[in-house]
Amino acid sequence: MNSRLLVATALSALALAGCYSGTRLPEPKLSGRDAEFMALAPKAEISAEFDRYLVDYKTNEPVGTIIVDSRSHFLYYVMPGGKAVRYGVATGQDAMGWSGRAYVGAMQEWPRWIPPKDMLQRWPHLQPTADAGGLPGGPDNPLGSRALYLYQEGKDTLYRIHGTNEPEKIGQGVSSGCIRMRDIDAIDLYGRVKVGTKVVVI
Repeated sequence: MNSRLLVATALSALALAGCYSGTRLPEPKLSGRDAEFMALAPKAEISAEFDRYLVDYKTNEPVGTIIVDSRSHFLYYVMPGGKAVRYGVATGQDAMGWSGRAYVGAMQEWPRWIPPKDMLQRWPHLQPTADAGGLPGGPDNPLGSRALYLYQEGKDTLYRIHGTNEPEKIGQGVSSGCIRMRDIDAIDLYGRVKVGTKVVVI
């Protein structure tokens, strides 16, 4: 092997090591309903970099804060000791992205999904779903296994951090502004946060 190829191989290995640095975390404990629904939920292979890891993470935000890096498609849950749990996410399309500071104002397991008004304007075919009171929670629901409802000054922003029935989209900018997680990751994050948890989307 010539010297150029050796250098290129070494650089590739370093790049891959950087992508996957950190400690992969175990799966969260599932309830009976979680296990039943997760067995039926859509599944997809995603890049290893978007798995759930405990990573080194420097921030001035306090422990317990959720930080969403929209460009990199990562969500960080700040832990003590300069660490964070890092999850791969799907974020808003460029024209629909949202950034700012909020807090978790409500939390639901396997939530009901009701199409918001702006979505109904773009896709009128969803009006019957809205008229019927939305879709009940379950493995095919667009909100997936969990939803964290983001509030500012006591008002619902209509943005959510939630599971998804399209796990293949993790790592992409595809949503209408909400932050989508794999269902198993949404369950894991849900178990770490509480109403009032600070959220920063950058």
